[in-house]
Amino acid sequence: MRVAFSGAHRTGKTTLLEAVAAQLPGVRTYDEPYWQLEEEGHEFSDPPSREDFEHQLRRSIETILAAPTDALLDRSPVDFVAYLRATANDFELDDWWPELGDAMAALDALVLVTVEVPDRSALPPHEDARLRRRVDEEIGSLLLDDPLGLGARVIEVHGDVDARVHQVMRALR
Repeated sequence: MRVAFSGAHRTGKTTLLEAVAAQLPGVRTYDEPYWQLEEEGHEFSDPPSREDFEHQLRRSIETILAAPTDALLDRSPVDFVAYLRATANDFELDDWWPELGDAMAALDALVLVTVEVPDRSALPPHEDARLRRRVDEEIGSLLLDDPLGLGARVIEVHGDVDARVHQVMRALR
């Protein structure tokens, strides 16, 4: 099973991925594209630019398509589409077909980790809370309303880490 964990920044995706991986011996985990690219020497601007998000989108697609069938991936291409929609007025999704569709079709499920009220993750003062909320809404719309026709199997989780792990494991059975 190839599963991506999707959501805005600081929602608990990585924590949840690691907790689920602990329940699934032998599954391979993949860091989010930001960390993969940074490890290779890519220098991101602050705040990230359109090009930075496009690099991450490309890496996300490549990682999914190269991943074995037993893989948990931190982030999905939808995350970066959401960031681009929230930050770049001239972003053209058409430029990313069919690779985006191929990557999403290669996933067996997406775990959607949303911003909850009250917020479970403390957002440092230097982080843009409005951007986080816009991205959270974009990702939710793209996955739950499915205007792009991706047809992804979405597992939306809520609660503390233990509750989220239980929800994911139940859905994957």
